[in-house]
Amino acid sequence: MTRTAAGTKTYLAISFTLIFLFSIELLQAQDETVKKLQAEANRELKGAPADTLPRDWHKGGVISLTLAQGSLTNWAAGGDKFSLSINNFIHAYANYKKDKHSWDNNIDFYLGYVKTTSLGNRKNDDRFEYLTRYGYALHPRLNLSGLFNLRTQFFKGYQYPEANQRLYVSNFFAPAYLLLSAGLDYKPIKDLSIYFSPATARWILVRDTSLGKYYGVDPGSKKDFQFGSFASINYKKDINKTVSYTGKLDLFSNYRHNPQNIDLYMTNLFAAKISKFLSVTYSLTFIYDDDVKLFGPSKDAPRLQTQSLLGVGLLLNVAK
Repeated sequence: MTRTAAGTKTYLAISFTLIFLFSIELLQAQDETVKKLQAEANRELKGAPADTLPRDWHKGGVISLTLAQGSLTNWAAGGDKFSLSINNFIHAYANYKKDKHSWDNNIDFYLGYVKTTSLGNRKNDDRFEYLTRYGYALHPRLNLSGLFNLRTQFFKGYQYPEANQRLYVSNFFAPAYLLLSAGLDYKPIKDLSIYFSPATARWILVRDTSLGKYYGVDPGSKKDFQFGSFASINYKKDINKTVSYTGKLDLFSNYRHNPQNIDLYMTNLFAAKISKFLSVTYSLTFIYDDDVKLFGPSKDAPRLQTQSLLGVGLLLNVAK
């Protein structure tokens, strides 16, 4: 089922707006970065201690745990007597660089649950992503790259059309998105990467064949093969001493079916430190997949999915 012309225009408008915002940020940051690079280029390195020399591997990560609890007693406005939500986010990286060779590895894991007296336990987040990318430098800021990406989840997922009704819609490797790609990776500044590939293979995998109908997989089959173009923008910025931003935007066009309906996966994470370990975090995620037929009155149409989470809790940064 294809999207309406109005829906396509709306989606493309959102996509171009996001890219435009990234471009504005790039232009603002680039002038200051160029000045720093020029100053460093004119500086001579004399007798640098061994522990200040560049290392081949850079490893680290972020661990975030947020908790929110509420309770009501004789509350006239109504509501649940008890509510508890827990959300966890783990990001780990291991990046290698030597001469013209680079190898970046990233793992992201999100898991969240909500418990209320009226609705019981419900999952509100469950995502796992692994990305590995090899690059060979054609220019100080341009790499010829190969990329492997896997996205899935760990636990069963349900939709709740009614308060006392649930629909089984996902599970571990149902779906899973496996992507192999070769292209160019442009890094105009330190924390910005723009990757593009006109030749990308993607598989949609469903370990449970009963779920294939929701993700564009033929009945009885466990996979669907797609071939198209892929673009990925990754950006990190310390806005000030306490606030940081990490963002990612992935776009995929399937040449074999409705190439004009571009799939989108975008994550945004803002973190503001309160103390050494405590912080306020806000995450905003957008997903559009033309093959996900879980929405609309008949549960057979794609839609732009959004998720917004705000919390206060533990935030630990580790780097070496």
